[in-house]
Amino acid sequence: MSRLGRVLRAPARWWSRSLSFRVVTNSVLAALVVFGITGWLLVDQSTRGILEAKTDQSVSEASAVLEGMQASLRDADLRTSTVNEHLTRLARDVASRGNVGDQYDLIISGPVSDITSAGVDVASVPVPIREAVASGGQDLFTTPTSIAFTDGRTPRAGLVVGGALLAPGSGRYPVYFLFGMDQEQQTLEVVQRSALLAAVVFLPLMTGLMYLISLQALRPIRAARETSERIAAGHLDERMAIRGSDDLAGLGRSMNHMAVELGRKIQELENLSLVQRQFVSDVSHELRTPLTTVRMAADVLHEGRDEFSAPARRSTELLKGELDRFEYLLTELLEISRFDAGAAELQVDEVDMVQLVATEIAAQQPLAEAYDTKLVLDAPDEARCRVDPRRVRRIISNLLSNAIEHGEGHDVVLRVATNTDAVAVTIRDHGVGFSAAQAHQVFTRFWRADSSRQRTVGGSGLGLSIALEDAQLHGGWLNAWGRPGHGAQFRLTLPLTPGCTVSESPLAVVPAERRGA
Repeated sequence: MSRLGRVLRAPARWWSRSLSFRVVTNSVLAALVVFGITGWLLVDQSTRGILEAKTDQSVSEASAVLEGMQASLRDADLRTSTVNEHLTRLARDVASRGNVGDQYDLIISGPVSDITSAGVDVASVPVPIREAVASGGQDLFTTPTSIAFTDGRTPRAGLVVGGALLAPGSGRYPVYFLFGMDQEQQTLEVVQRSALLAAVVFLPLMTGLMYLISLQALRPIRAARETSERIAAGHLDERMAIRGSDDLAGLGRSMNHMAVELGRKIQELENLSLVQRQFVSDVSHELRTPLTTVRMAADVLHEGRDEFSAPARRSTELLKGELDRFEYLLTELLEISRFDAGAAELQVDEVDMVQLVATEIAAQQPLAEAYDTKLVLDAPDEARCRVDPRRVRRIISNLLSNAIEHGEGHDVVLRVATNTDAVAVTIRDHGVGFSAAQAHQVFTRFWRADSSRQRTVGGSGLGLSIALEDAQLHGGWLNAWGRPGHGAQFRLTLPLTPGCTVSESPLAVVPAERRGA
């Protein structure tokens, strides 16, 4: 990513990660909107007021001058001079008065030509006001304009006030007063500059104030987050400092109370878990002695079962089978208690995973034949790794017997593969399967996908749970995939050396034929 891209993405990162940045940004934007509307209204109202005042003043002055000109024209003796001469004299006199203080300029549309103040361009009078004045009546008309000059002066903003003079027996002669608005324009510029300056001062001031306010409000929230993170990390004696009695102080008290209750509950659960683990361990050990005695007696009875009657012989066989299952369950309970107590250890040795899997396939062959199931091995010539052979054989045995039992007589395929840092084994059956939501539940102790389905292999319900613990003890994974009616696949992934990090499994957990489904 280029430096420009990082700079452009920085605000987005701050927006998503910083609550104070969002609070300050939103507050400043809201304040700018309010200030912008207020400033616009202020400038608009100021402009309207200045223009209305200038218009009223100009109309009043033009009306007074026009009345004087009308009276003078009415009293003039048109027998000794022409109307154009009278209009020229009036224009000269009125223009002279208008030049005092630079009040206005004058344009009169005479019978011969336009009579103007010195240097004023007649084009300064817009066409619409000419048409309005020519339409008749004694009303005065006004419109803004730009006053142009023929003598090289710079045009300036102005206001045109138009009316008409009536000459007895000669008709109407439009008169236009051009009032300069330089002073008003300067006043408006001052108002606009003041509004802009206020915005320039207001923006950083508002940003700083909102930042301080956000710090005051967000500092306790940040402290609550940090405290909760430390509590989640196991520091249950961590507490928030409480100051005052406002809502934030209430948040601190609630956090502290939650920490106290959480610590108490965790301690209760730890004590209960310890008692349960100790109970399972003690019971399992204590049952070994009577089980050995019962086992000896059952073996004696089982060896002499041919001399018994049919019901007694069947009872002896059932006793032998249930004792085998009970002993297996007791062994797995002892193993589970070791995992729970953190006392399980690896006995690492270098083995060939392909040979180990082949050995387990041979051991499970009688069970596979009983279920009319074919076991297929797809593996390279060799896959050397350092593992605990006993635990890995137990994982493969549990997964393989589970696949045979639930495979419904279809082939069970085992695959072995390696990469630079891991070895993987998948066991694929095409039996009843399970739903995607049950993929993690299969490793739960004593869990069965179909509680009405009877175990025929004689498992304890702890096999997959122990297999998961064995895999994790190596630093590896044990994953499950399944779909109802499409079977299941379990994948065991182990590091080539226990404790090493595994970034990717050599085999996929989803079967190849189902990846596009």
